[in-house]
Amino acid sequence: MRMDKFTTPFQDALTDAQSLALSENHAYIEPEHLLNALINQEEGATQSLLLRANVHVGNLEKNLQERLNNLPEITGNNDVSISRDLMRLLNTAEEEAKKRGDEFIASEMFLVALAKDKCALSEIAKKNGLNLNTLNAAIDAVRGGQHVDSQD
Repeated sequence: MRMDKFTTPFQDALTDAQSLALSENHAYIEPEHLLNALINQEEGATQSLLLRANVHVGNLEKNLQERLNNLPEITGNNDVSISRDLMRLLNTAEEEAKKRGDEFIASEMFLVALAKDKCALSEIAKKNGLNLNTLNAAIDAVRGGQHVDSQD
């Protein structure tokens, strides 16, 4: 996976996810770290997109924090790598971006990947209202038929 294929905001979220994993002494960057970073991005569109897709964001954040608090910690960790679950979701996000004709992978494609997946975080997101059809409708409404053809 090439970082230069992600939009700048998505790259920033990945960096924030890495920082969160390191600060919490986690061994891997998990999907939970990335979703947390996306929801909390100051100028990101993830939270408003989730709200538009009828996701209960407040409850999702609470469940997300519980998952983060329960991840195993290791001491003396100065480096983290991407977990298998997160890598699978990023690969799916890339496939979804290609299907939509996007040149770059935007954060909403991670949400689509999450809605399609069966990992623990996906199940939690679905219980909080994440639905692929509703999410796709929200993405289409926000994009207005545009493709992601720039990193910005």
